[in-house]
Amino acid sequence: MSRKKTSGGFSFAVASLAIAICIGIGIFVYTTILGNPNNFDAEGHPKPGNILGIMYKGGFIVPILIGVLLTVITFAIERFITIQKAMGKMPTEKFIEKVKTLIAEHQYEQILEECDKQGGSLANVIHEGVSKLIYVKNDNKMDKEAKVAAIQKAIEEAIALELPMLTKNMVVISTCASIGVLVGLIGTVFGMIRAFAALATAGAPDTSALATGISEALVNTAIGIMSSTFAIIFYNLFNNRVDQLTYAMDEAGFTIVQEFQSSETAVTA
Repeated sequence: MSRKKTSGGFSFAVASLAIAICIGIGIFVYTTILGNPNNFDAEGHPKPGNILGIMYKGGFIVPILIGVLLTVITFAIERFITIQKAMGKMPTEKFIEKVKTLIAEHQYEQILEECDKQGGSLANVIHEGVSKLIYVKNDNKMDKEAKVAAIQKAIEEAIALELPMLTKNMVVISTCASIGVLVGLIGTVFGMIRAFAALATAGAPDTSALATGISEALVNTAIGIMSSTFAIIFYNLFNNRVDQLTYAMDEAGFTIVQEFQSSETAVTA
């Protein structure tokens, strides 16, 4: 019996390339859009109220942070598409109820047809469990305990095949959530060092120049916090969806095993 497995998600090579492209786009945005001469006055200072110019003055950490933000958005889209595919065509709750009804009516072949129509991780797990149920039900050489163990093993192996795909690349989003603020703070520290160093060499204190330098330095923190916020939201959202799908798999597996045990008990009685 061939094992089904839901495909989807970036491979390691594609994921690495996607991250590199996001950082490359960040550098492009920094140099061409933020660094556009129209954003600055004749002395090279950002024009009043020009956010793009202020962001450019944040320094070399800014394009890295833009790359982190783009990476979060890219992998969030990738996870959304993959998890939606894994959930199948019909809503999970509705599909589970339909399968339970068919199991209670012992319409196993109909369940396999519904799984083929549904597609996705949950349908694959149910398909494997019911296929094994049909197989062991017609095997007169196995006792009841061995048959139950065989069904449980088939379901567990099917779940084990699906889970890596569901959690694939989640580590990228969680990493971005952790490093976004830290990289932003590094940029801010560098910016503050530059601002105070310039103030020290200027001689007389210039509060206006200091305030400008600090505001430019804080741009890094703002972008870093924004990146981490999006990453945390997306990570928790997708993690919750994966947990729901995993619970549905466990529920379906338990239902299949319970139905088999009940039917076998009824036959022996």
